[in-house]
Amino acid sequence: MTDDILRSLRADCPIPPRLSPHADRVQRWLDDRLPGVGLPLDSPALERLSRARFARYAGRLYPQATEPDLRVIAALFTWFFLVDDACDRPGRLCPDEILALRDGTLRLLRDGPRGRHPGLTGPLRRLLVRAWREPRRRMPARWQERFTDAVGQHLHGAWLEAVGKASGRPPDVARYVELRRATSAAYVSYPLIEFVTGRPLPDAVYHHPLLREIGDLGNDLLSWYNDIASLERDRVTSGGHNLVLALAAERGIGVAAALGPAAERWRAAMRRFGELRAGVPSFGSALDEAVADHLDGVAAAVRGTIDWTLESARYGDDGKEGPLLNASGRAGAPS
Repeated sequence: MTDDILRSLRADCPIPPRLSPHADRVQRWLDDRLPGVGLPLDSPALERLSRARFARYAGRLYPQATEPDLRVIAALFTWFFLVDDACDRPGRLCPDEILALRDGTLRLLRDGPRGRHPGLTGPLRRLLVRAWREPRRRMPARWQERFTDAVGQHLHGAWLEAVGKASGRPPDVARYVELRRATSAAYVSYPLIEFVTGRPLPDAVYHHPLLREIGDLGNDLLSWYNDIASLERDRVTSGGHNLVLALAAERGIGVAAALGPAAERWRAAMRRFGELRAGVPSFGSALDEAVADHLDGVAAAVRGTIDWTLESARYGDDGKEGPLLNASGRAGAPS
């Protein structure tokens, strides 16, 4: 049933699909690169990473990126997905370990690779150091702070979700939607549009209420689509942190019956997304092209997530596999 709904929602998405011509080459580069950062993974685990097709995901979100820039983004995406697994899979990190990971990550992003970064060690640290090198070299300080703030918000969301799971109290729909916007990492992906284009928006424009609302809706659209795709896994691992599960609990209906309301909520958000995007005013000739790039990037995050979800092997398991790495970079679950 979920496959039919996913394909129906894709058919209802008016955003055209795009894919970088460099995506497959970057995927091969990524497959060759990952063992070099010391990931303690055997061949099946590396194959699991390869079949997830993170470089193709990056290529769908940033189809205009140069090949070197797409390599940077693909490496960053891999880091975030490894962290996501460490925080969300069976044997996941406890809340205190997620806080330590957050603090070590923010320290590295703000201060650079020198020194110690407690909570972030081993291959995860090496992968982030290498992926962050070019954005840190090339992008202005205010952009770096914007990106770092988004990473902090995302990891704080992972901590809040872990606390909620440990408490055994699933969120209601309103609370879930708020929390999901942090855990999705969509707000991390938006500043990378400016990295690719080389045109950072002024803070007043980037945080303009209309652009923020469009960004929020884009986040909801890609997150809720992902929730439907990962429903079977989330029934095992999420402790109710999934839109379909939250709707089922709040309405007192079965999970299968909640799929329809979740899909209709997605369609309503897509209609609103299109209306708001069509009504964005001019910000002046010096900024309009950069604003258009930003809005195209938010739309690409929505459509790219849809198309990548249907081609990636990431959501094909039953949720019982543990994380590939823990925060210290050791294989499997933390000790």
